[in-house]
Amino acid sequence: MPRAKEELAELVAFRSVADPEQYPRSECEGAAAWVAGALRAEGFQDVAALETPDGTQSVFGFLPGPPGARTVLLYAHYDVQPPLDEAAWRTPPFELTDGPDGRWYGRGSADCKGGFVMHLLALRALRENGGLPVSIKMIVEGSEEQGTGGLEQYARARPELLAADTIVIGDGGNFRCGLPTVTASLRGMTLVRVQVDTLEGNLHSGLFGGVAPDALAALMRTLDSLRDAEGNTVIDGLETGGRWEGMAYPEEDFRHDAKVLDGVGLIGDGAVADRLWARPAVTVLGIDCPPVVGATPSVHASARALVSLRIPPGTDTGQTIGLLVEHLRSHVPWNARVTTEVVGQGQPFSADTSSPAYAAMAAALRTAYEGLEMQTAGIGGSIPLCSALGELYPDAEILLIGLNEPDARIHAVNESVDPRELERMAVAEALFLRTYAQQV
Repeated sequence: MPRAKEELAELVAFRSVADPEQYPRSECEGAAAWVAGALRAEGFQDVAALETPDGTQSVFGFLPGPPGARTVLLYAHYDVQPPLDEAAWRTPPFELTDGPDGRWYGRGSADCKGGFVMHLLALRALRENGGLPVSIKMIVEGSEEQGTGGLEQYARARPELLAADTIVIGDGGNFRCGLPTVTASLRGMTLVRVQVDTLEGNLHSGLFGGVAPDALAALMRTLDSLRDAEGNTVIDGLETGGRWEGMAYPEEDFRHDAKVLDGVGLIGDGAVADRLWARPAVTVLGIDCPPVVGATPSVHASARALVSLRIPPGTDTGQTIGLLVEHLRSHVPWNARVTTEVVGQGQPFSADTSSPAYAAMAAALRTAYEGLEMQTAGIGGSIPLCSALGELYPDAEILLIGLNEPDARIHAVNESVDPRELERMAVAEALFLRTYAQQV
């Protein structure tokens, strides 16, 4: 664990946001080189930084096991979300820092640089306790957070590279810290830029306001049409009444996990698990418009937004994108001009939790968590690669585990990882690989 902390600190220090408009590409290249070096130090062969079609690098390595052993693919990603407001962090976002609660704080500490370190710990534990019982392929992605699909496209072009008997995705997490959990489903996603144009240029609001069509107002009304009065996502032609059949998510627990302010209501209706894991959810991620400070009295000629749509299992992403785009076009007021651009997408995923690999994982988690039984839950987020791997390798079992429990605050300020979770999940993964290797 002390070595793991040092390694995680080195990896967190890279500002590896896979968007050159925010951080230099060299930060991601540095992180990729660090991951490649770590794999070589562990004895991995054929280590390479793969140039994927979206311009990022995914790091691959192969660690051979005994002759005739099964092959397990371990996945993580080294790219991270931007830190948002760095001033809002209690500690520097790209410096792994001990918190008074015993957690380690830093962007990527849980999502998903910590997931890569978890894999390394598991392999070291096996080496020190009888040796590696399976062959390992490791793939560490460089653009998962951007949703641009570089590794997915690369894998489809070279399907033999990631072929394995079982795939362990280290980008999930426990339903709650200390409660061993595997992820049974993921929502798919799409990112769509929508732009509204109404005028050749901005106009004086006193001379033209009240008659000239305001593009920013038109965009706001269009975006508002994506939700009903209760906050449910409503897109013309899209099914929105899905039900979750697994474990419940009590509303009071969700309010605590999401840090909802006192007196503020939740959006949508139905059970929290239904809304979070089995139904579509639209979010406006950003709007291009003048800031309040420095704004001029103008009617705006153009405005644009980035819209995210999470897509539940059982729904096709391509068809859903078509419905979203048509909804945006048909709900814009005043016959304003609308253009859309799809900038990211991924299919939803649903796992077969009755498979032998899940039985092996249940036994491993029971041991690592001192008798607690494995739970199955959904994740409202997306890992587009999962569906691609399921299509490419239909006979492979895919398991999702990781460090992203609610207190980790992934994608938000003050992201952190609980080192006890890192240790227990690494032990569980090692036990799983040993048990899985012994299954007939």
